[in-house]
Amino acid sequence: MQLDFTNIFNSSCDAVDVDYSLSLEDFEYGTYKPLKDGAKVKGRAYSRADVAHLDLNISFDFYGICDRCADEFKRAYSFDISKIVVESLENELDDDGYAITENKILDIDDLVYQEIQLFLPHKMLCSDDCKGLCTKCGTNLNREECNCKKDVDPRLEALLQLLD
Repeated sequence: MQLDFTNIFNSSCDAVDVDYSLSLEDFEYGTYKPLKDGAKVKGRAYSRADVAHLDLNISFDFYGICDRCADEFKRAYSFDISKIVVESLENELDDDGYAITENKILDIDDLVYQEIQLFLPHKMLCSDDCKGLCTKCGTNLNREECNCKKDVDPRLEALLQLLD
């Protein structure tokens, strides 16, 4: 979706509502495409004190594979972004809080795509307390306990003899 900010920059309109679904079929996370249902984008663009603002809420379902236990999972995410919309920046090193338009038109799809990439964590877990897999037998420790004998640090093996 492209949003024309001409009237907002001129303060000739109060606000423009944004409410649409964005298809993210080509979005890749690692080696798979986890956003099967796309993203829901809601918000508004407005001018306050002759400054153009864009506030959005982005929500989506993430279909992933846990990095610890390799189980498939589905998790709902939602986050807000708030940007000041400008036509250009003199110092583009500090553009975190700004969205730059091209000919007073902002490509919201591109902005949402970038924000989702920045929002997602580097490690995806099925739950915060995921126990992962046993390093010896490969048992999923979330479902059952394994009977593998725990490794002992070779520097401490002499102390085990005291317990016998």
